[in-house]
Amino acid sequence: MHSANMLLRRIVRSSVLPFATQHGMKKDLFPLRRTLSLSLCLKQDKSCEPSEKLDLDEWKKVMKSGLQEEVSEMVSEPKELSSLAAARETWEMWRLAGRAVPENMSEEQLKTFMECPSKSAKKKYLKYLHLKELHKKNDKRKMDERRERRLEAQDQDSKTEETKKTPFVCLWSRTMDKAYNWRAAQSMIFGQPLVFDMSYEKDMSVREVSNTVRQIVMSESSNRRSVDPFHIHFCNFKDDSLYHREFIKNYREAWDKLLITVTDQCYTEIFPKEKLIYLTADSPKVMKAFDHDKIYIVGSMVDKSIKRGVSLARAKRLGLETAALPLDKYLLWSTGAKNLTLDQVMHILLTLKDTADWKKALEFVPKRKYCDFVNKPVKELKKTLDLISTLKLGKGREKVEKQFAKNYPKRYKLKQK
Repeated sequence: MHSANMLLRRIVRSSVLPFATQHGMKKDLFPLRRTLSLSLCLKQDKSCEPSEKLDLDEWKKVMKSGLQEEVSEMVSEPKELSSLAAARETWEMWRLAGRAVPENMSEEQLKTFMECPSKSAKKKYLKYLHLKELHKKNDKRKMDERRERRLEAQDQDSKTEETKKTPFVCLWSRTMDKAYNWRAAQSMIFGQPLVFDMSYEKDMSVREVSNTVRQIVMSESSNRRSVDPFHIHFCNFKDDSLYHREFIKNYREAWDKLLITVTDQCYTEIFPKEKLIYLTADSPKVMKAFDHDKIYIVGSMVDKSIKRGVSLARAKRLGLETAALPLDKYLLWSTGAKNLTLDQVMHILLTLKDTADWKKALEFVPKRKYCDFVNKPVKELKKTLDLISTLKLGKGREKVEKQFAKNYPKRYKLKQK
């Protein structure tokens, strides 16, 4: 039996394998080797029955079916490879022809390109890949440009820092700081007091308090750099309050070195009441001129968050004189509330103190809030209105017309026409 099996194996190798090698197939055609049992062993004698014979027709059918499966599997691989190569050649031809195709394509993209049902679909797919590639290139170019700008900015910053660190600049900044500090120290002895009322913490939120403190910090900086600074007082100031914590955030270690007066007392306990003037936009009295003998009080608050009349009510409760800046007198107000920030009020007061010129002082009002300055005083405008009213009523018509023609000849001529 063993010799018969060996004989059959030789026949298979000699007949099937040469056919497979001629057609470019692998030698390992059969993943599962089929062995034929030529006879059945008896249970007791272990001898073959002479009546059983080998059925060669059935064996041929089995071998042919296995061979067809293996050949189909082997032929499918070259077909896929040939289709990929054809797709790659088509893509290369279109790229060389200058069509909108990508410069590089992966195998997955080529397979997707192959699966497109029509030529127009293939063109659209390649155009999509081309646009995608262009977007990637543009993004990369923008990132490179940003990196170059960042490096240039860092180089410029390093150069400016080097220039700042030159001995002359350092000496100049130190001497100017000393001069400013000396002026502030002198103002604490001889300067005119300016009070910031710190009693509005309960009326504001945390964010509004931080904005108020930031404005006060800017006010203190501009006051320290002025020619004739004020002696700043922080009255009604409590330790470990929200104001205090925000000031420490802004000033840090310099908070203890500021040349200002900080006290928890009220300004009525420090200064005489007849010298105090509370500046508030709600006051009916308009400030006509800056008085160097008076002590002005500014409420440390953001006006947008406070109800109208809070500072005026506080001043009246304490029995203090109030005043408002003459914005309507000198400015043609356009839109918005007539409230100014604390640093703007500080600039206005410093300019009035140095020059006594309202036009120069009110230049610190934001230009978006007013159209222009009033060229003529309010009294003259009132006179013109009175003249117009008398003309309408007919009282002293000739006399009034002469006066009107004398004062305003252009308007009179236009009226006569």
